[in-house]
Amino acid sequence: MILYPAIDLKDGQAVRLLRGEMDKATVFNEDPAAQARAFVEAGCEWLHLVDLNGAFAGEPVNAAPVEAILKSCKVPAQLGGGIRDMATIEAWLDKGLARVILGTVAVENPELVRQAAQAFPGKVAVGIDARNGRVATKGWAEETDVMVTDLARSFEDAGVAAIIYTDINRDGAMQGPNVEATADLANTVSIPVIASGGVSSLKDLMALRDCGANLNGAISGRALYDGALDLSQALAALRE
Repeated sequence: MILYPAIDLKDGQAVRLLRGEMDKATVFNEDPAAQARAFVEAGCEWLHLVDLNGAFAGEPVNAAPVEAILKSCKVPAQLGGGIRDMATIEAWLDKGLARVILGTVAVENPELVRQAAQAFPGKVAVGIDARNGRVATKGWAEETDVMVTDLARSFEDAGVAAIIYTDINRDGAMQGPNVEATADLANTVSIPVIASGGVSSLKDLMALRDCGANLNGAISGRALYDGALDLSQALAALRE
């Protein structure tokens, strides 16, 4: 299972939110590229980037720090937040991004997801952010009536590289991931699932690793910044 250190970008800084609330942001590093390099030096194989401002604006806002990360780090990176048209997808991939994450448009314009997945094989993931089993969009600000498993199944034949599943109520709360809901999703679809939200210990990572056949990644943010999870140790444990 791949462990993805998270760098969430707000106003050019690396922050973590509590349950997705923008007014509850903790700044962990004013230099996101330096933070990314620290994660790479610790041995990570991928980076998970989120343009928080972009998720609300519907277009890229933190492009400069993302580009700085891409230039200074040689490991692949995936990015979500404000990517809602083909031009933006192409622009990011041209700049060296390994994978784009499409969230809001997966609900509002699923055909775009299909077109992008066909145009850029292996480089398009669907981000499914949920509160109580229902999908939320636009930076988690708007809740829909769409169920997580229904949305995921709708992309079974689309060729997407992964589904990134976030339990909003667990995100940044350091209360552990929603293993049950994650397992339900990972055992429902054939698309690889990456879990996000609530990973706060090595025990959490191991529980996720063992929870579903198609669970092949986990994202961690606050636990790494707070020191509750040691990245080098976690990576070593996952390789055993």
